[in-house]
Amino acid sequence: MATVRFIGVGEPKPKRVIQVPLRLVSYLQAAPLAVILGAFLLLPILMIGIVSFWDYDFAQMYPDFVTFNYEETLGSWVTWKIYLNTLKFALIVWAITLFIGFWVAYFLAFHIRTATMQMVLFLVCTVPFLTSNIIRMISWIPVLGRNGLINTTLVNAGIIPAPIEWLLYSDFAVVLAMVHLYTLFMVTPIFNTLMRIDKSLIEAARDAGASGLQILTNVIIPLAKPGMAIGTIFVVTLVMADFSTVQVMSGGQSASVALMMKNQMSLLQYPAAAANAVVLLILVLLMVAGILRIVDIRKEL
Repeated sequence: MATVRFIGVGEPKPKRVIQVPLRLVSYLQAAPLAVILGAFLLLPILMIGIVSFWDYDFAQMYPDFVTFNYEETLGSWVTWKIYLNTLKFALIVWAITLFIGFWVAYFLAFHIRTATMQMVLFLVCTVPFLTSNIIRMISWIPVLGRNGLINTTLVNAGIIPAPIEWLLYSDFAVVLAMVHLYTLFMVTPIFNTLMRIDKSLIEAARDAGASGLQILTNVIIPLAKPGMAIGTIFVVTLVMADFSTVQVMSGGQSASVALMMKNQMSLLQYPAAAANAVVLLILVLLMVAGILRIVDIRKEL
């Protein structure tokens, strides 16, 4: 028999529960981030891509659809030489920062016993970032200059008869300044990865008779690959987009893609600079995609 329930006087009526599809809830939660990324990331990239096909002269730009901006970018041996020079800087700086960053992170993670001292020493590594990149970069000039600290010390000690010219305003100075600027971007993700390694794995390898080198090569380095990959992405993208370091530390004797785009914009050649920006973006994305194919960094995110 069916039962009938009577609602008494003053008793609240049962509320209707609106069932919202789970997929719609997920879309609503992701909507704010999608709007922010669309407005401040995708839309500017889309505008750069559109402007790269415009025409221009010495005074202004003309909305059009022309391809000579890309033809000049991809068809000039000078441009190719600049791209290769930028890749050379990225490769050298990446190799040096990876070597330094790994061993600094390894020392902090496995040779410093207390978490407090680990954090203190890690904060010491971040002290240079309390100043501007320009100041840290320019601070190398009185050290590397012809009459700088290094040359003066070596000449006075009789080690060299004359000052070394290539210490400053050279590719060496550019690489040195970039290593100084970007090493911490390699230390941080590697240190974070090493701190997540279960110490019992190292103890088990040691109990099994593995040497220190075997533990390093077979346990620590494989588990540290995600942090290395993240640091590589940081360093490579920063080096590829750096123009001030190349301009100042090379003394105008070297070039990079970012510096070429900066010079084009100073001459009001915005479509040409946009075309170079698109090519550079594609190149960096291909490099990042290659890194992600080799190392799975999702466990670190």
